[in-house]
Amino acid sequence: MTQGPVLKVENLQTRFKSAQRGKFVHAVDDVSIELYPGEIVGLVGESGCGKSTLGRTIVGLEKASAGRVLLDGVDLSTLSGRALRSSRRALQYIFQDPYSSLNDRQTIGETIDEALLIAGIRSRTDRVRRTKELLDQVGLADAVRDRHTRELSGGQRQRVAIARSLAVNPRVLICDEPVSALDLSIRAQVMNLFLRLQKDLGVACLFIAHDLGLVRQAASRVYVMYLGKIVEHAPSQELYDHPSHPYAQMLLASVPEVDPVVERQRKTPLMIGEVPSPTNPPSGCRFRTRCSLAVDECGRQVPPMFKLSPGHTSACLFAKGLHRRKRSALMSEAELV
Repeated sequence: MTQGPVLKVENLQTRFKSAQRGKFVHAVDDVSIELYPGEIVGLVGESGCGKSTLGRTIVGLEKASAGRVLLDGVDLSTLSGRALRSSRRALQYIFQDPYSSLNDRQTIGETIDEALLIAGIRSRTDRVRRTKELLDQVGLADAVRDRHTRELSGGQRQRVAIARSLAVNPRVLICDEPVSALDLSIRAQVMNLFLRLQKDLGVACLFIAHDLGLVRQAASRVYVMYLGKIVEHAPSQELYDHPSHPYAQMLLASVPEVDPVVERQRKTPLMIGEVPSPTNPPSGCRFRTRCSLAVDECGRQVPPMFKLSPGHTSACLFAKGLHRRKRSALMSEAELV
C-alpha cells in the first residue's frame, strides 16, 4: 500500500494588505503541494516570487487567507491548544539567516534547552544529555554549549539552528535557503551535513532555494514558483532535462555551464519586460508579460496544469509542444554524438 503524504497543502492563499487602499499583495495564490515521508522536495523561483511566504504560512508564521495545510491528513487550522502544539513540533523551520534567527543573548545550550523544554522534556539531566547529542550530530563540540551565538561563525550558527530544529524530533522541515547566507566553502560543509542528517533521521524536507544547482543535488522532485503560483512540477532530473514552462527554461538557462565551449553555444530563452507587481498581477498566465511565446489566449484564461509525463505537470498552453520539442532536440543531439 502506498504511503500518503506527510504534508499536503491545498489551494493555499496568503494575501497582505497593500499600502494602496483597497488592494492586496497576492503573495501566495492557490498553491497545492505534497511532501512524502523521508523525501526532499525543492521549491525554486526568483526572489520575491512567494517561496518564503509559502513556507512561513505552512508553519503558521503567516496567516493563510484561504486553503488548507494538512499534516498526516489533519487540517492544522482545525486544531487548538495541546493538539496544535503537538502538530507544530512535528513541523519545524530552518531560517535563511543564522545571524537573525538566533538570540545573541542566549548561550548555545540555552537556545537548544528552550526547544527541549517546549517539547516537554522537564528533566534537566535529560535536556543536557540531549543537547550534547544534538551538538554532536551537527558536528559541534560540547564545549560550544556555554558560548554565545555572537561568538560563532556563520557556519557554526547554522549548525546550531539545525540542531535546534531537530531537538523536537520533527517529521517535516521547511528549509528556507538554509545555506545561501554562508560562504561557498562553508556552504558545502553545511549542505553535506544537512543531507546526511536528513537521510539518517528520515525527515521530510521542503527545500526552498534559488540556487538550482543545489536543488538538483538535494531534491527528488521540484516545484517551480512564479509570482505566487506553481507553474511547473516534475521529478528533479526530468525538470532539468525537459523544462516545459518558459519560466522554468529561463531559470535553468541562467545557471552557467562549467564548460566554456558549451556555455558559448547555449541559446538562452528570450525573456522580456519586468516582474509585474503582486498587487496587480496580470490576468491569465502571470508570466505572459515576460514571455516571448505569449499570445492573446494567454491573457484570457489561467492555464491549467497539463500532465506531460508521470509526475510532470506544467501550467503553460504550449507545455506539450515545449516538452516534445525539448525531447526531440535531445534525441537529435544524442544521435549526432
